[in-house]
Amino acid sequence: MTTVDLTGRVAVVSGGASGIGAAAAELLSARGAIVEVLDLPDLDVTDEAAVVGRFEGIVERHGRLDLAANCAGVNGAYGPITDLSLGEWRRVLDVNLTGVFLCLREELRHMERGSIVNVSSGAGMRGFANLAHYVASKHGVIGLTRSAAVERARTGVRVNAVAPGVIRTPMLEDFCGHDEDALVAMGRLAPIGRLGTAREVAEAIVWLLSDASEFVTGAVLCADGGVSAA
Repeated sequence: MTTVDLTGRVAVVSGGASGIGAAAAELLSARGAIVEVLDLPDLDVTDEAAVVGRFEGIVERHGRLDLAANCAGVNGAYGPITDLSLGEWRRVLDVNLTGVFLCLREELRHMERGSIVNVSSGAGMRGFANLAHYVASKHGVIGLTRSAAVERARTGVRVNAVAPGVIRTPMLEDFCGHDEDALVAMGRLAPIGRLGTAREVAEAIVWLLSDASEFVTGAVLCADGGVSAA
C-alpha cells in the first residue's frame, strides 16, 4: 500500500491539541503537510471574529489552504432531557456544531480545491438516552457535512465526516471518571472487543483528506470497531 504523501499541503486542524485532533495533526505532519493547529487557549472555535481572523492569517502566511480537519468537541453532562438546562444545551451545541460550522465556513471561503473532514460520532448515527444535546450536536455535524459536500461537489472541494466509536482519548477518560474498569467495559461493547485509538481515527481522517479518496464526498466513515454494523 502506498503511503499517503501530503508534502507541501497546508492543513488546519481544529481541536488539534489533544485526542483525535492531536493524532490527526501529528499524522498530517508526518505525511508532509504544513499543519496549523487551532485550539484553546489560542482560539475558541465559538468566537466568530477570532475564527475569521485566524483563517485569514493562515491564508496570508501560506498563500492557500488545502486540507482541514474539524475535530474540536466537548462532552455533554449525562442526564435526562427533563434535567437538561438551556445553558448546558447551548454549551455543547456551541462547540460541537456551531464551532464546526464557523471553521467549515472559513475553510470553504478560502479553499479553491481540497478536502475537509468533520469529526462527528457514533452518536451522530443513532440516539442515546441521557445524552440528547451531544447526540443532537453530532447529528448536526453529519447534516452540515452532507449539505456542504453537495454545494461544493463541482468545485473540487470535498467534504466528508468520520464517526468514531468509543475511542480512548482524554475526553472519554474524563467522561468515565478515569475509571479503568469502566473504560475496558466500554471497549467490550464494540464487536472488535476493545477501545479504539486516536491514531486509528486519524488514519481514517488522513485517508479522507488525501487524493486516495478523491471520488468520496458527502460520506460518513464509521471508525467504530463494528458498532454500527451490529
